[in-house]
Amino acid sequence: MTSSYHRLFRTSAAAALLLSAAVACSPTDVTASSAVPTPSAEVAKYCEALHKELPEKVIENVGRTELSPESPLTAGWGDPAIVLRCGIDRPAEVGDPKANGVEVNGVSWVVDDRGEDGLRFITMYREAYLELLVPASYHADAGILVEFAKPVAKNIPKSLEDPKF
Repeated sequence: MTSSYHRLFRTSAAAALLLSAAVACSPTDVTASSAVPTPSAEVAKYCEALHKELPEKVIENVGRTELSPESPLTAGWGDPAIVLRCGIDRPAEVGDPKANGVEVNGVSWVVDDRGEDGLRFITMYREAYLELLVPASYHADAGILVEFAKPVAKNIPKSLEDPKF
């Protein structure tokens, strides 16, 4: 009887350990990750100013979420995360004459529909390039850019550089 008791105890302890590991790894504890851009000091200053004025909520009242690593060059909303990265290198899409574009409240964006991966928006004609990645699960369109237009227009100066077509 003693050996059955020890076996039961070991099995229960192992199950409890696995359960606690599963809870520790649950989605509520997961922090989204995003590569942090490495812009020049001037561009980083624009991005840091922008970061302070980003909206707390975006489409469908989706609130801010933490990204890893934390940085004033990145921000996130929701789960899965809508991710903004400021100070990215100039993407090829910006100079593509076939790229879809949209202007929202004075801010121009390239719209890259990535199908099942969602939408990628990239600013144009600004001193810093921003990328906004919106997962397909949000069923978003360019309307999400309204939330970002005012802070971008205020903190990222217009560029004199035209895209090279």
